[in-house]
Amino acid sequence: MARYTGPKSKIARKFKEPIFGPDKALEKKNYPPGQHGNTKKRAKQSEYAIQLMEKQKAKYTYGILEKQFARIFDKAARAHGITGEVLLQLIESRLDNVVYRMGIAPSRRAARQLVSHAHITVNGAVVNVASYTLKPGDVVSVREKSRSLEPIVNSIASTVNKYAWMDFDKGTMTGKYMNRPERSQIPENIKEQLIVELYSK
Repeated sequence: MARYTGPKSKIARKFKEPIFGPDKALEKKNYPPGQHGNTKKRAKQSEYAIQLMEKQKAKYTYGILEKQFARIFDKAARAHGITGEVLLQLIESRLDNVVYRMGIAPSRRAARQLVSHAHITVNGAVVNVASYTLKPGDVVSVREKSRSLEPIVNSIASTVNKYAWMDFDKGTMTGKYMNRPERSQIPENIKEQLIVELYSK
C-alpha cells in the first residue's frame, strides 16, 4: 500500500505542530519550510485553505491517504452521532493506531510495519491489514513468536501512556480495545469540525 515516506520534520513545520512526536527541527525552526517560511507578511489564508490544512494535518498525523480518508469520512457521515467526532473515533479504531496507542510500537509508522509483517493478532488470528477496524471487545496481542523482538520489547518497556478506552498487559503483551473513545479523550489537536465543513462544500 502506498504511504507517505518523506521528511517528517518538513511536514511538522508546515503545520507548526510536532504531529510525528518530539522534533528538534521544529523547535529550532517553528515556522513553515521554504524560502518565505520565516517572513512575517504571509498572505491571509482563505476559509477553504484553513479547512484543507486541517484535513491534511489529520491525514499526516494518522498516516492515512486521501481515498482512505474520504471513505472513512463517508462512513462517519452515514453513522449516528456527531460526524466529526465519529470520524476521529473510526480513525482511532484502526489497528495500526491501536497498536501505537497500546505502546507496542513507538510511532504509527512503526505500528503499520509491525501489522503488515504479521506480528500482531486480533482475537487470536493474525491480521496484517493496518486499516482493519477494531470493534469494542476485540483483543489485540503481539504474536507469540514475535514477543522477543527488540523494537517491541523496548517500546513496551518505555511506554507510560494510559488510555481509558483500552487496557494493556505488558507481561502478556496483550490488550483489549474496550470502547470507542469520547472526543475529550483523544489527545490529538485536530479541529474536526473544519474537516466536516470542507467535505460539506
